[in-house]
Amino acid sequence: MSRTNFEELLEAGCHFGHLKRKWNPAMAPYIFMERNDIHIIDLHKTVVKIDEAAAALKQIAKSGRKILFVATKKQAKDVVADKATAVGMPYITERWAGGMLTNFPTIRKAVKKMTTIDKMATDGTFDNISKREKLQITRQREKLEKNLGSIADLTRLPSALFIVDVMKEHIAVLEAQRLGIPVFAIVDTNSNPNGIDFVIPANDDATKSVDVILGAMVAAIQEGLEERKVEKVDTEAAEAPVAKEKKSRVTKRPRTQKEDEEALNANVAIKFIKEEE
Repeated sequence: MSRTNFEELLEAGCHFGHLKRKWNPAMAPYIFMERNDIHIIDLHKTVVKIDEAAAALKQIAKSGRKILFVATKKQAKDVVADKATAVGMPYITERWAGGMLTNFPTIRKAVKKMTTIDKMATDGTFDNISKREKLQITRQREKLEKNLGSIADLTRLPSALFIVDVMKEHIAVLEAQRLGIPVFAIVDTNSNPNGIDFVIPANDDATKSVDVILGAMVAAIQEGLEERKVEKVDTEAAEAPVAKEKKSRVTKRPRTQKEDEEALNANVAIKFIKEEE
């Protein structure tokens, strides 16, 4: 069953590409026609690609791994932030810091610095420094929060990237490719789809277009998370009797000396009776 239908994409303007002179020939398979010197994207292919991407993202979420959403262009920032937050996924909407993936340990140190500053504010350290130092540290905290606050819970490299506009976020794409991290992306007619693992041909400039496509992705991720919860509950329920049995064996009361003697006498009596027979 398709998550996003043709009419929804059409209404959102997902089919509008760029001017013909700005096109990338590699996008030719996804272009339906040209109208008024503007390329029109084949939405039938977009629907298929959305479903493929959604199915893959669902499995990633179901396995408990993280997907990093990246969109620093004005039209997509708020949409990405809202959608990613709804499913508890990390996102970058301010600026892609070079080395965000390839130099991940350094990025983690910067994130930990925020935690350290927060601790300073509560343990009394701020009371023993000057107002100027306190102001400098506070501003540093605000800057870190703005750029990295949305990935504070990303303790390891993401398992996938979802990108809006691969041209604008080309550094993120290169870093992901270098590390072998799958890239999902909305790719417009002026961009190069080569090297993108899951291409979704569509208008990446219109907020409504990005919103509709991200809505399908987030719905799939939510399904994956829900299925993960159900499987976890089922597994725990199946393991409970085994754990209870093990516990009962471990907590079984040891026999007293008197009971040991009685058992020994019983064995001797049985042996004697068999010999008599």
